[in-house]
Amino acid sequence: MCQHQPPCPPAESADRESARLVAHHPEQGWSLLCNGVLLFEDTGELLPDGRIIDPHRPLGAAQVMTAA
Repeated sequence: MCQHQPPCPPAESADRESARLVAHHPEQGWSLLCNGVLLFEDTGELLPDGRIIDPHRPLGAAQVMTAA
C-alpha cells in the first residue's frame, strides 16, 4: 500500500502514471510504480490485476511515415 502523502493514484485511475517510482530499470525498459503498475518505455502498461494497456505514445510529425 502507498505510504505517500497525498497517496499515489490507484492503478485503476486515469492518472495512474503519476504514481511515484519504486524501481526504475531503463536498461531493461521498465519501471515499477508505487501503485503496482509496470510502466514500459514504449508507454505500454501492465496493471496489477493482469490487464494490459497498449502503448499510447503520440507520434510526432517526424515519426509519421507516408507512402510515396
